[in-house]
This record gives sequence, structure tokens and C-alpha cells, in this order.
Amino acid sequence: MGILANRRGNITHVIIGDHQGLFIPDLSSFRSSTTRLRGLRLIHTHLNGEPISQDDLTDLALLHLDLILAIEVKKDGLPGKVFLAHLLPDNPQNEQWHLLEFSHPSQITIDFSQLITSLEEEFVRKQKFHKVEGAQEKAILVSVSRNSKYETQESMDELEELACSCNITVLDRIIQYRSEVDPRHILGKGKIREVVIRSLQLGATLLIFDCELNPAQVKSITDQTEMKVVDRTQLILDIFAQRAHSKEGKIQVELAQLKYLLPRLIKRNTAMSRLTGGIGGRGPGEQKLEIDRRRVRDRINRLEKEVRKLQARRMTTRKKRKKVNLPIISIVGYTNAGKSTLLNTLTNSQVHVEERLFATLDPTSRRLRFPRDTEAIITDTVGFIRDLPQDLLNAFRATLEELSEADLLLHLVDISNPSFKRQMEACEKILLDLELDRVPKILVFNKMDKFPDKAMLKNLCHRYNAISISALDPPTLIPLTERIESILLKQKIQENSLVLQPSWAGGI
Repeated sequence: MGILANRRGNITHVIIGDHQGLFIPDLSSFRSSTTRLRGLRLIHTHLNGEPISQDDLTDLALLHLDLILAIEVKKDGLPGKVFLAHLLPDNPQNEQWHLLEFSHPSQITIDFSQLITSLEEEFVRKQKFHKVEGAQEKAILVSVSRNSKYETQESMDELEELACSCNITVLDRIIQYRSEVDPRHILGKGKIREVVIRSLQLGATLLIFDCELNPAQVKSITDQTEMKVVDRTQLILDIFAQRAHSKEGKIQVELAQLKYLLPRLIKRNTAMSRLTGGIGGRGPGEQKLEIDRRRVRDRINRLEKEVRKLQARRMTTRKKRKKVNLPIISIVGYTNAGKSTLLNTLTNSQVHVEERLFATLDPTSRRLRFPRDTEAIITDTVGFIRDLPQDLLNAFRATLEELSEADLLLHLVDISNPSFKRQMEACEKILLDLELDRVPKILVFNKMDKFPDKAMLKNLCHRYNAISISALDPPTLIPLTERIESILLKQKIQENSLVLQPSWAGGI
């Protein structure tokens, strides 16, 4: 048996269980907050003299109960030992709860009201250490990994950068290494409990998973934690929604967002209602969650028509460029590799530059003149990233098609990043998916000034047939411009020879 009592001492529920345990009813009508306790305590009986169980602790954490108390029932029906547990605020020992034991109920002298009041005050005081300016959201990053510790930490570092680019304050990281991912909750039961307690201790309101979650998983995790849940894909889409300034960019981002949200609009639930506002609520976010699937599909169809118009318009622009007969150079690479900075230095432009992921979303083109009077059009493109959402890649295909018309690609790599090899591989994979591996390419190692070992840098350039530069230092760009001009002149000579070749020459 069990009872639930509020802070006034009034009994709100009487629960009758079976030999296995109690089933706690729906408590959604009581106050619920990820940063406060619920205002209810659970007092129940244990028939075999067992102490507070793991199920008890799970209920204590997931339901944010003030405390939980178990009374032993002896064979004669009289009470025996009493076990008590309550959650703890953030502490140096990283303890999550405090357990107490009494030999008989008469020995309990604790003032429960005073205890809970002081506990909540301590929770609030500890949470103030993590207070952030403005309306920034506070998040815990979550990962379930089968990879090595180094690869997992590297992926979490990138996820934190994405969160910071989205103006989110990251309070903590929780990583679980398991051979098999739980198909429903991703995390194991014990780890979910740890996540909930940690969020209460720190005052977090958002969970960001370093993977893509399906709609059922989002709903299950939201129901368990009562927190807003966002995956890596949605985080990237939200950054794009913030950074899209041109009409073209906004259309492409909205299309990607709607395709992501469509399978999640099967029915309205708490998981989706928590997405209104903030992450996932920008762009089409909040208003699109209120409409039915048919209208979403209609909107997707209209946007796809707009994208096809954009493709046709870009095709016309490319034809005009071909008439001018200027070669096209496209700068590609991982996000935050320095593509916009390189464009600015080469062309004396003032394209927006910022030390954050996806600072550039709308492509920019400038005319570039070389020392030997060769001219070209150089284009800065949106950055790539590992596991780029497929819907986003498809939506931006109209923009990325520009790359297929390029005469030369500059693959820019941040050589100062410890993960530069993985970033190179991620970019190469995307270029292969876009069938751009046939376009001539120069590998460029940027930020050489931040690479400490110059001998190793020289060896890396030799190994990958790359050129090292610092996009902020114009003199270091001379070898790069010379190689670009040499390739373009060679292409021009080959084109002229094909034009001048007689039609019968191929038959000799």
C-alpha cells in the first residue's frame, strides 16, 4: 500500500498494489518543473523488509518527488524498519540522493516541511551558479556511443560548438558506452535517472542528443524526463533557420524543417508541444505544429516548386557567366574552416566572418584577378559537417548544384583542428554524394599559423599534395594563387585546342 501526501500533509492518493509493487497514477495535474520538486511525498510499505529499491529511486528521480519513505511490514502486521530517501543538490561528491534508515517509525524526528523547504532553497541556490543572460536555454548534452572514448569526446565537442552557435548554454555532458542502443529510450533506465537528477541539480531545461532520434524515441524520452528533447539534426536545422537571410536560403531551410517535422506530426503530444518556441520553434516551427499533415504536405509541394524555380534561375545565371567565359572557382570545406576569410583576403571583400559554426549560409560570389591578367569568379559556399541531415542536403541541392559548374574546387581544411582528417573525410564523402569528385580540386591547409610543428606541416602537405596558407596573411596565399592560375590557364589552353581541332582530326 502507499499514499501520496502534499506539503500541507493532505493525502492526495491512496494506492493499492500487488506483491510486485505499486503503480503510481498520473501526476500531471500537480506542478511540474525540471528545476523544482513536485511537492508530493510517497509513503509506502515493503513486505519483505527490503530497503529503498532501485524502482523507488527511479520514481523519486523521474517524478521529482520531495522524498520517498518505505515502511517494513512485519508478519504480525506491525511496522518495522523505515527507509527514507531524498534527492540532493549539486555537490562535490556527485551524490544524487541521501538515504536514511530508522529502526521504527517512532524514531523519526525529522521536520519534513523544514527539510523540503531547505532542500529546495539549496537547489535554487546551486542553480543560480549556472544562471545565464537573457532567454538562453540551458542544456545537457547526451550521447550513447559504441565508438572509442576519443571519437565520442570529439563528437561531443562538435555538438557543444553547435549548441553554442545556437545560443544555448551547455551545463554538462552525459555519455553512456553500450554495445546496443536501447531502441525506445536510447539510454538505459539508470542513465535516464541520472540525466533527470543532473538536470534538476543544474537547472537544465533541454536535452540535446548526439544522434538522430525518431518520433517514437522523442516522445518516450520526453514522457520519461518531462524535458524538452532535441537531436543533432534539429539543432543544425535551427542554426540554419537563424542564419538564413536571403529569400532563397529561407525557402530551403523551411523545406528541410518541414520534411523533418512531417513524420513527427502523427498526433499532438507532449513531445511536440514542448518544441514551441526556442529550439525547433524558429522558421516554420511553432505555427506549423498546429496544422495538419495535409497542409504541411501542400506547403512542402509549394516550396519544392520554388526550389525548382531557383534551380532554373541559377541555370540562367550560369549560362550568362559562360558567355562571359570566366572560369568559376568554388571554396568548399568543413564549417568554420575559414572559407569566408579566404574569399575576403583574395578579393578585398567584406563578407561576414565569425568564429562559429555555419556563420555563412547564403553563397557569395566575387571577381578575382590574377597577376597574369587572368580573371575568375570565386564563390564561397555553405560549410559541410559530419552527418549533415539528408533533408537539408536535398533542400540545398539548388545551391550546391553551383559546385557542379565550377572549373576548380578549393577544399579548405582547418589544419589546426586535431580532427582535421575526419573533417576532410566527411567533406570528401559529401562531394562524392554530390558527384563532384570529377571536378578538379586543390587541397588547401588553412590556419598554418596555429599549427606548431612546421616540419610535420611540410610532411602533411607533401603527403596530401596540399598547399598550406593562413587566410589572414596575404603573402602566404601567393603559392595558392600561382597554382590556381596555372590550372586555369592549362584548362583554357585545352579548351582552345579542342575548339580549333578540325572535325576530321579524330578519324586519322
